[in-house]
Amino acid sequence: MVSDITESNGSSSMATVCGGSLALMDAGVPIKRPVSGIAMGLILEGEDFTVLSDILGDEDHLGDMDFKVAGTSEGITTMQMDIKVAGITREIFEAALHQAKDGRAHILAEMTKALGSARAELSEHAPRIETLQIDKSKIREVIGTGGKVIREIVAETGAKVDIDDEGLIKISSSDLSQIEAARKWILGIVEEPEVGKIYDGKVVTIVDFGAFVNFMGGKDGLVHVSEMKNERVEKPTDVVSEGQPVKVKVLEIDQRGKVRLSMRVVDQETGEALEDTRPPREPRPDRGDRRGPRGDRGGDRDRGPRRDDRGPPRGDRSRDDRGPRRDDRGPREDRAPREEREPDHIPAFLKSED
Repeated sequence: MVSDITESNGSSSMATVCGGSLALMDAGVPIKRPVSGIAMGLILEGEDFTVLSDILGDEDHLGDMDFKVAGTSEGITTMQMDIKVAGITREIFEAALHQAKDGRAHILAEMTKALGSARAELSEHAPRIETLQIDKSKIREVIGTGGKVIREIVAETGAKVDIDDEGLIKISSSDLSQIEAARKWILGIVEEPEVGKIYDGKVVTIVDFGAFVNFMGGKDGLVHVSEMKNERVEKPTDVVSEGQPVKVKVLEIDQRGKVRLSMRVVDQETGEALEDTRPPREPRPDRGDRRGPRGDRGGDRDRGPRRDDRGPPRGDRSRDDRGPRRDDRGPREDRAPREEREPDHIPAFLKSED
């Protein structure tokens, strides 16, 4: 709280106590009782003295004491004394306290005429701070790459968001709606969607087979064209448009985290769940294995009798079983080299004549 004193011929600190107490009550801050304060002065001449109430500037400057006392109707909450003499007697101190009590009571009565207790509701202009604890593993998701996510939250909601290393988030604003918007956004990032629960969302992308909807702040899911309405929908653009707010129900979350949503089972006006009147799809008939049973094609099928007239196994054949060796080829040294011999397939009239 800040107290701005523009002019004073008395105690500005005690004025701050009284004005601050009224300001807190007016803002709806739940203080137990109002507090008032008064500054007491002293004029001392030998053994004679006079205690002054609510001293003015000159009395403070020329007097011997500045004794500030603040408290509620139930007693003193604080006090502070400045003196210009060597000390004061018990008699002076008691007189100053009793006189201060009467002065505080009078001021409290005048304050009560304006406002006697704290208002039941916090003022819409009063600054608020709400705290939210999240898991440490989710801090990075709330901040985003280079602070992108948290800057977007602040820019879109208008609330101030601070987060520490332990996952404690402080959301502050004088507008309760801004705090609530930021809180929902953050919870949407750190919370996981629940199957069967209804959420507020916004269409972000439209494709041929449906629309992708952003919900819970940082989650996306698909509303298939068949889940937009109970009747047949030709094109998703016949029902939704990008940026349109919608209400969706989570139907399924697969193992990869992909979310399947539905609009047709949610009242788009009230957000209440609707009865699913669409008959369930009939299971597809089992077409079986069109290739036939594997047993008919396996290794046990009958291939007929094994041929036994193929002779002994290749490894058991000896060189003598390959027939007589040709001896009409002449000695190896009498034959021309392979590269000089003419192939047998060349016609006779093309062969060279030696």
